[in-house]
Amino acid sequence: MDLLRDAVAYVRDDPERFRRAVETHAQLTLYALGWALLIFVPLGVLVSRSARAGPAIVSAVAALRVVPSLAILFLMEPLLGLGFRPALIALTALAGPPILINVDAGLRGVPGAVLENARGLGMTPSQSFFRVQLPLALPAIVAGIRSATVEIVASASLASFVAVRTLGNFVVQGVTTGNEAVLLVGAASITLLALLAELLLGGAERLVTPPQA
Repeated sequence: MDLLRDAVAYVRDDPERFRRAVETHAQLTLYALGWALLIFVPLGVLVSRSARAGPAIVSAVAALRVVPSLAILFLMEPLLGLGFRPALIALTALAGPPILINVDAGLRGVPGAVLENARGLGMTPSQSFFRVQLPLALPAIVAGIRSATVEIVASASLASFVAVRTLGNFVVQGVTTGNEAVLLVGAASITLLALLAELLLGGAERLVTPPQA
């Protein structure tokens, strides 16, 4: 209880510092997710339409998931220096694989007979995609977005290593100074943000998932 009390007191001593860290962390997360959606959802659609190159591209992208988040951030530093922009690019790249993989899997998973029926009803390819294929693939796509968002929230803490004042600053400060209360402030806040993202997108995934017969 003393540790929790010390952590609360630390936040109360300078609430503006904590508020700015939360805002920067959330802003970095939302921007990275937004750019990842703009880039990798259309790319996933294109990949799903390629019978030959698609699986190879998905395998290559999946292999990128083994690269540690911190390594991606440090790779950006020689090219773009320190600050918000390299962190944003690194986190966008980190969010790409789960989104692209799930978009591809969701669209490929729609049975061919369903699409054939849509064509038989006179739907154009565009109508078939937006009215049939995309809605059926949506649960898998949202699951990919959910996974990407949680990864971004957690990895945004590492942006403190490239001079971005996220909640990760409290974790680094707590570790380097041995102050467990400051460490708790950062770790607990990051965990709560990740849980909030998980709950919100988990709810969205359930909403777009058709009920089982």
